[in-house]
Amino acid sequence: MAIWYEGNRNLKANERQQGDITYFIRGVVEVEGVRYERYAVKTHFIERGEDYVEILRRYVAPLYQPGDVVALGEKVISMCQDNTVKMEDVRLGFWAKFLSKFATSNHNGIGMDEPYKLQLAINIKGLPLILWAVFCGGVARIFGKRGVFYEIAGQDVAGIDGFYSHSSFETYHTLAVLNPKEPEKVCADIYEALGMSCMLVDANDISVEMLAKSADLASVEDERLLDRIRDNPAGQDDELTPFVIVRDIGDAPAQPYEPMVAVDGPVD
Repeated sequence: MAIWYEGNRNLKANERQQGDITYFIRGVVEVEGVRYERYAVKTHFIERGEDYVEILRRYVAPLYQPGDVVALGEKVISMCQDNTVKMEDVRLGFWAKFLSKFATSNHNGIGMDEPYKLQLAINIKGLPLILWAVFCGGVARIFGKRGVFYEIAGQDVAGIDGFYSHSSFETYHTLAVLNPKEPEKVCADIYEALGMSCMLVDANDISVEMLAKSADLASVEDERLLDRIRDNPAGQDDELTPFVIVRDIGDAPAQPYEPMVAVDGPVD
């Protein structure tokens, strides 16, 4: 179920400090009778080519406890891998310009109504598949079903982020970020280097997708892990909280938390 919030979720009332580390309480969720408290860890703006293991060592390791699970935002991992595309390197063609005029606007970011993003999808998957996805998506919308375009085009297209002129971060105005490369290896590297249980996710206010998880979580169903972060505690604005620590707090009292008020739908 999608849950929408307006604006930055880093409310001052929920801010906590541990040494040099700033994090924000994101409240408690209950999954199959277990209470999980979430802590969104604030970082600097992570640039292309940085070392994600060292970033986690700096920001997350001081807070991490055995039994925690760290949710990793896919955009930050891709930035570290420099798995990105500059707008200047995307050459617009006729089909991207034409089809983007009929695409549905996405309030949670830039959708295929952005010609450069659609052209990048064509470059990745090929024109025939994208044309088929557009056709099927258009027919499905007539019957009230959404998301068919991305079901056909695939997760690598759904995961394209960026080319967003309204982003608070100028870098993303002319840069697209693709899905992380070798997501299973990312989680394995983090677990081996830092001993952190982790899951690499593609999350927004509409949906949360599992890309990979560390081997120690193999016995836990993906959906049960994702149930702990369905409300996208990392945020959708300019929070700079790409890592969320999820902790089983048992019967212990939760930390004081001021919840944000959800809105009825995407905010223009």
